[in-house]
Amino acid sequence: MSNPTAAMLVIGDEILSGRTRDANMHFLACALTKAGIDLVEVRVVSDDPDAIVTATRALSGAYTHVFTSGGIGPTHDDITAENIARAFDRNIGVRADARAILQDHYDRSGMELNEARLRMARIPDGATLIDNPISAAPGFTLENVHVLAGVPTIFQAMIASILPSLTGGAPLLSQNLEIHRGEGDIAGPLGQLADKFKDLSIGSYPFQRNGAFGSNIVIRGHDGAAVDAAMTELAELFTQ
Repeated sequence: MSNPTAAMLVIGDEILSGRTRDANMHFLACALTKAGIDLVEVRVVSDDPDAIVTATRALSGAYTHVFTSGGIGPTHDDITAENIARAFDRNIGVRADARAILQDHYDRSGMELNEARLRMARIPDGATLIDNPISAAPGFTLENVHVLAGVPTIFQAMIASILPSLTGGAPLLSQNLEIHRGEGDIAGPLGQLADKFKDLSIGSYPFQRNGAFGSNIVIRGHDGAAVDAAMTELAELFTQ
């Protein structure tokens, strides 16, 4: 039985302009790998309403889960929530439970829950809240789309909140062997090994060190015995 699949939708002009380096994709990929959910695609779109809607609909229809990052804060350019709602033809408004969470947080902080901060309580009809233990403002799940903050510490906390509720499959296992030969020398035998173990992913990642070429060969798969067998054959091929 195959694992559930996932896509990530990164939203924000700051990512595309290079102003902000995205760290959330790496964290999500690692977390999903451990949970047995296969991250298959990542898209980055600008703060454009139609781009968000189009990408959300496409990814939601193609994968078991979609995780979004960015655009759910209090400012005018935080437009993710309303466009996720639009992608599913849902109304959106300030919801009482989300507002209560924010009110409690700002009361304890001695700050005002003003109109800008209240934007973070807008939740589409039918969505389920995602806990945010860092800054209180909740994310939400609508259909199979999990809408999360872009700030890495908050994104990570939200992933920790939601991941235990998602059904995973077999974790992806990985082994690595460093070979001190150029890719041109190992390509033929490596291709034959890949043909023999078709259910595994065998990747070659070259490097140059101290003027010499080499490659890290990484074997990945859900079947531990098959990964072990392929790694044994790989070692026999190139460590003689």
